[in-house]
Amino acid sequence: MDTSGPVPPTRRLSTGEREQAIDRSAPVLPPALEIDENNYFENNAPPEYLDELARQCEEFVKMHGTGRIVLVTSGGTTVPLENQTVRFIDNFSAGTRGATSAEYFLENGYAVIFLHRQFSLLPYSRHYSHSTNCFLDFMEENDGQVVVSQQYQQQMRTVLRKYRAAKDRNQLLLLPFTTINQYLHTLRTVSVILQSAGPRALFYLAAAVSDFFIPPSRIPEHKIQSKAGGNKLIMDLDPVPKFLNRLVERWAPGAMIISFKLETDSEILISKARQALERYSHQLVIGNLLQTRKNEIVFVEPEVPETWIRLSDEQIKDGTEIESLIIPATIERHTAWIEQSK
Repeated sequence: MDTSGPVPPTRRLSTGEREQAIDRSAPVLPPALEIDENNYFENNAPPEYLDELARQCEEFVKMHGTGRIVLVTSGGTTVPLENQTVRFIDNFSAGTRGATSAEYFLENGYAVIFLHRQFSLLPYSRHYSHSTNCFLDFMEENDGQVVVSQQYQQQMRTVLRKYRAAKDRNQLLLLPFTTINQYLHTLRTVSVILQSAGPRALFYLAAAVSDFFIPPSRIPEHKIQSKAGGNKLIMDLDPVPKFLNRLVERWAPGAMIISFKLETDSEILISKARQALERYSHQLVIGNLLQTRKNEIVFVEPEVPETWIRLSDEQIKDGTEIESLIIPATIERHTAWIEQSK
């Protein structure tokens, strides 16, 4: 059953338009320091529900004792343009990589904290929630009872059993976010809670995180009026501090940290991933190109050659998910990290 759906067409900018739109001479922002962390979290209020999420997370981590726990971040963050939000800037991500990876972590015995964009793809339900068919197309009425159509019985039974197994073992904790601020506050809170797990904790940071935001002091309270700026809307955005180094050094210093690097230019993918490793001193960057991200990725690690993981033509034809190869390779590295930490 194909649940991927058609990709809507997008207009590509001409070379001249790209050069005008992007300042390629702009310096790369340095990692955030303690003062950047303090300034951001003091001036951007936490979500009202954060204490409740922290309570759930503490109970979940305690429940899984000495087992392995992975924090999977998934989906894109939004940047509200008004305090009472009508418009916002969004990131390209449906949460496919994160939701799919979470399933394979669960099947390999990990407890999973799934920090996800609200209404993005979720483990297991992803097989049906973003189908090209309406969910009701999988159902039929039989003697007044609503049942799964015979042609979908086997596949749905398999997915249901995996979901029930994870739920019965309390392996999966779902934590939602929508805005960049909600994401960062929750990430820091969960990271500090996971300190107790030490090297057993794995961070699999697959979320598409906004690079810019509007500080609270400059965000308008009400909806921006369409004629407020004449024929143009000009926005002044600040860069989001690069907190990955704070995660590595302070928030969860014993954990293994994996980040993702998505590019559209194959010529710079490896160099950008290497720069991220050097800048933030974490353990692994998983690089992928927008055009081929479902069929190939590359592991970029300190002091070793790159490792490519690619689906064969036969695997692509059979519908193999590349995450079924990524997660075992990731777990091998996490096992080595735990042993090294001893």
